[in-house]
Amino acid sequence: MPEHTGRRVPPALRYSAAIAGCLLLVAGGLYVVGVVAAYLAPVLVPVAIALLLAALLAPAVHVLLRRRVPRLAAVALVLLGGLAVLGGLLTFVITALVQGLPALREEIIRGVDAVVRWLSTGPLHLDEARVRGSFDRLLSTVTGTGGDMTTGALNTAMTAGEVLGQAVLVLFVLVFLLTGGPGIWAFLLRPVPASLRDHVDVAGRRALSALVSYTRATIAVAAVDAVAIGIGIAVLGVPLAVPLAAVVFLCAFIPVFGAFMAGGLAVLVAFVANGPVTGLVLLGIVIAVEQVEGHVLQPLFLGRAVRLHPLAVVLSIAVGWVVAGIAGALLAVPLLAVLNAGVRSLLSTASRPAGFTGGTCAPPPPRSPAPSSSVG
Repeated sequence: MPEHTGRRVPPALRYSAAIAGCLLLVAGGLYVVGVVAAYLAPVLVPVAIALLLAALLAPAVHVLLRRRVPRLAAVALVLLGGLAVLGGLLTFVITALVQGLPALREEIIRGVDAVVRWLSTGPLHLDEARVRGSFDRLLSTVTGTGGDMTTGALNTAMTAGEVLGQAVLVLFVLVFLLTGGPGIWAFLLRPVPASLRDHVDVAGRRALSALVSYTRATIAVAAVDAVAIGIGIAVLGVPLAVPLAAVVFLCAFIPVFGAFMAGGLAVLVAFVANGPVTGLVLLGIVIAVEQVEGHVLQPLFLGRAVRLHPLAVVLSIAVGWVVAGIAGALLAVPLLAVLNAGVRSLLSTASRPAGFTGGTCAPPPPRSPAPSSSVG
């Protein structure tokens, strides 16, 4: 083989090979991370849920601490009150959904039959067997997987004992995040080089601030969507108003897809039960609510720190669904918001250490050997 053969390789080919090698390394690393995350999902999902709850409850703990309530007492009060409110809300939503699920399923089947008849006998003249087969597969996926929409996420690969164990793990991690957040954050910062520690500290604080904003905004938006669309359903006389509002509330936690699925389901029920005019009116209400959500509520509650591109949201939900199912789809956007805020902070040349109290950034206290945390 002659010497200096590498010099005969065109520069464009060498650059392309280098870029392809880097992309393969990155793809391999992401694949390994995805495999490990899927394998450890029974642990990572409860920890992620605990982080979401800690981000939601930490401001209330800070308020009690400013009123000179001892930390342990403040955490206990917030946990008891927060879990009571959250448990009552979820109990109401799930109970309403379970009670109305049989009738809701019948309305969905009737609606699908009406759509199939229109597609086969209407102006499109599609093949009825193929259309019905497609809708049957869709129905089996939506309503037949696991037999119950409300418990399908829990029946994927978990027994009742595993669910109880994961709930205990969520509570255990949540207690330690609220009581020992500063120590945990200091421990995580300890391996970081001293020259980068301040920037990483700022990035962590801003990431958790974004998580607080996202959690608050998601709950507020879900409540507003459920109430507004539920009132519209009740005023129009569409049956199953409470179960449909419960579906809207639960689906609102999945951006983009959730609102589309819940709104389409409500319109389908209205179309079948009350006719096309009522269905079109409810469709207008759903579109108006979604426009208010996208242009008023989300910018008002989220702000720039958590603003994400719609394409990034859709792709993150798709990846989360593939890796961890429903839980992955629910947690994908909060994780993306945290990473977005943290990376933006690290890339910012004007980053300054910022304290965090109750979801806002404020001037930090004097420097101390152990940096404080935004959680707890």
